[in-house]
Amino acid sequence: MLTRRTFMSTAGALAATPAIVGPASAQAAITLRSTDIHPDGYPTIDAVKFMGQLLEQRTQGRIKINVFHSAQLGQERDTIDQTRFGVIDMNRINMAPFNNLIASTNVPSLPFIFRSVAHMRKVMDGAIGDSILNDFTPHNLVGLAFYDSGSRSFYNSKRPINTPADMRGMKIRVQQSDMFVALVQALGANATPMPFGEVYTSLQTGVIDGAENNWPSYESTRHFEVSKFYSLTEHSLSPEVLVMSKRSFDKFNAADQALIRAAAKESVVKMRELWDAREKASEAKVRAGGAQINTVEKQPFIDAMKPVYDRFVTDAKMKDLVARIQATT
Repeated sequence: MLTRRTFMSTAGALAATPAIVGPASAQAAITLRSTDIHPDGYPTIDAVKFMGQLLEQRTQGRIKINVFHSAQLGQERDTIDQTRFGVIDMNRINMAPFNNLIASTNVPSLPFIFRSVAHMRKVMDGAIGDSILNDFTPHNLVGLAFYDSGSRSFYNSKRPINTPADMRGMKIRVQQSDMFVALVQALGANATPMPFGEVYTSLQTGVIDGAENNWPSYESTRHFEVSKFYSLTEHSLSPEVLVMSKRSFDKFNAADQALIRAAAKESVVKMRELWDAREKASEAKVRAGGAQINTVEKQPFIDAMKPVYDRFVTDAKMKDLVARIQATT
């Protein structure tokens, strides 16, 4: 829920933001504001820019996208309500901050739910992914597409993690999601939720011992400088989601809405091409920077996740989604 302060801030921002009046027409030039916490040049940033290029070409410059990178408009959790209210038009955001708002987003966020990157992409590109995107609508958001978030693994400043026992007592930063808190607790560590932008300093000062993320984020934030041990648990392949404010989307006519949806889907192909290249480059930089990388036997970590599934897969719809994902070949 919005606090009075958040609501007043949002209302003020709305008043200061040029509004789209009525359905977009051939005469109305619209520049959509899109937000992302990642730095300029990151695959998600460039994918949304590519989407903007497609829209600009297909509407003769009538619809454009201005991408605000590097958390210029706020950290992920801070921007959700702004997007729901139409202060921000588009938002590329991790699935985790939506877990407590939209129940079905917990399913692709489950640890070890996907067997591989190819499995995740096939699931999220199909009917299961479309069903989850539709669940954003009641929350004043339009789910447009899923982007890759890579394989998330644990890193820390203390020691290599080979078994869950190696994590016992560690203070591990997690996203602000009950599921990620439960995941880390199930492995015997102490979960510390905090915004992504605070992680480097917290690692540097010892407020936390470690965190978990993918190769590009571990590299681009330079977390590898202050947290040298990167253990390839690959516990999460949860995708990220590109959403649009329903208030902004509804101001376009049906033809423009179709163009926006199509351009978003096409941007997924570009994002994955950029992502695959970026993962390889980031891994090379991390290794060259002196990080110590180790692989793990995953089964003990998988076995430890039963209480997480028991807690978060609670209703018939979610159980059906899990079964359908596991049955996808």
